[in-house]
Amino acid sequence: MTTQLLPGCTGVLALADGTILQGIGVGAVGTALGEVVFNTAMTGYQEILTDPSYMSQILAFTFPHIGNTGVNVEDIEQLGGGSDTSARGAIFRDLPTDPANWRSEASFDAWMKRRGVVGLAGVDTRALTKIIRDKGAPHAVIAHDPEGKFDLEALVAEAKAWTGLVGLDLAKPASTLQSFEWDEGLWAWPEGHPKTEGRKNVVVIDYGVKRNILRALASTGAKITVVPATTSAEDILARNPDGVVLSNGPGDPAATGEYAVPEIRKLVESGKPVFGICLGHQMLALALGAATVKMEQGHHGANHPVKDLTTGKVEIVSMNHGFTVDRDSLPDAVAETHVSLFDGTNCGIELKGRPVFSVQHHPEASPGPTDSLYLFDRFSALMDA
Repeated sequence: MTTQLLPGCTGVLALADGTILQGIGVGAVGTALGEVVFNTAMTGYQEILTDPSYMSQILAFTFPHIGNTGVNVEDIEQLGGGSDTSARGAIFRDLPTDPANWRSEASFDAWMKRRGVVGLAGVDTRALTKIIRDKGAPHAVIAHDPEGKFDLEALVAEAKAWTGLVGLDLAKPASTLQSFEWDEGLWAWPEGHPKTEGRKNVVVIDYGVKRNILRALASTGAKITVVPATTSAEDILARNPDGVVLSNGPGDPAATGEYAVPEIRKLVESGKPVFGICLGHQMLALALGAATVKMEQGHHGANHPVKDLTTGKVEIVSMNHGFTVDRDSLPDAVAETHVSLFDGTNCGIELKGRPVFSVQHHPEASPGPTDSLYLFDRFSALMDA
């Protein structure tokens, strides 16, 4: 490969089609393989990079100024692990800035090093976003070497050889290995995250759950038990839950659905209230007879308008998904409840006459800032009923 490296180049992004983007390496030294997607959020970069839904992906931030709020322990979204169960790499237009926030406990760059997130700065993220917009999310390898030594041909070959996310079950590695209880509520000033006392027993199936989903549930009065992704419906129902939540998570819903969908069907048939979020939404749709498809770019950002067809209200929501429910495949027994106002794709369903519903977006996030928290109250009301 004849690509000439620029002076001072310590980081590269090698796309499967042979395109090489050069810049300054930040964060962890090494390489990471994944699908490149762009995120349009202006804040919340720590929460984004620790969302398990980004597992096996490399994230390009369209907002140029990243790092100014630093990082802290409270804003980590995943329950455990590092970049192996969340975003593998991150791309920025400018070098991450020094922190200037009272909640910051460390610099962004140092935190990326500790987590093993490979970063690349000094890149024309607008040009990269246009590539993704026109050609779809590419397979790529991101690399950081302080000495600027890269085997570009090998990096491109590695990206080209990767089979991608289709057919890939990532929920198992993202999930907890054993059940545990959760009693931490939503953040409040000045006490932080208060402990809650639950009145309703809720089982959350962890396909890659975010902490703030658990906090939002706990704040509605739920006594939460988190169980692994492979837990059987029989084991869940033996806990006599008042409701079951199917969490967010990474990977292809059809692949995870091979073992999860039969159990979800049993949970629906039990009559218990069921609430699905993101990957949980997609797998609930599969369990009810619909289909899912891979999107070209996906939805990744904190500024997505979604309409709740049951109320007529428009919410500004946080999105992070590369697969979607095929709205044309929804059976007659399933009603569409939410729709994206960007592209008309499905963002929510309910099973007619049953306490079963789900949404594609992340209602625990706060881009609106709290437009979608009502969904947790809706779930709580179904359990009361």
